[in-house]
Amino acid sequence: MGRLFLINLEGKFYCCKHCQTHFALDDDIISKSFHCRHGKAYLFDKVVNVTIGEKEDRLMITGLHTVVDLFCVVCGSIVGWKYEAAHEKSQKYKEGKFILERYKVMGPDGSLYMAAQEAHAALSDADDI
Repeated sequence: MGRLFLINLEGKFYCCKHCQTHFALDDDIISKSFHCRHGKAYLFDKVVNVTIGEKEDRLMITGLHTVVDLFCVVCGSIVGWKYEAAHEKSQKYKEGKFILERYKVMGPDGSLYMAAQEAHAALSDADDI
């Protein structure tokens, strides 16, 4: 394996909860109203220090999407996914955007999100089944 070059972000950022590798700036959040299996998920415009998995089609609450999983480049933990294609016209705004699962990352203040903090009653707003 070659040398690993990491991008270190300045300001308020989200990072891997296992190894603290920087992922995204707080300013790059598009929406905090997404949900996944573990609770909240945030939609970002830009994400760094991740590798991507294989393309796959996933049926989500908002329709069929082609996505790739995102993995921390340092420790390999799965931290979210990237929308490659949205098959519903109303969902096209997600294409090329990134989801970071709040349960799998540390917040800008060093906080960890626990699924138990939020009732799972919000499943009707979920974007991931």
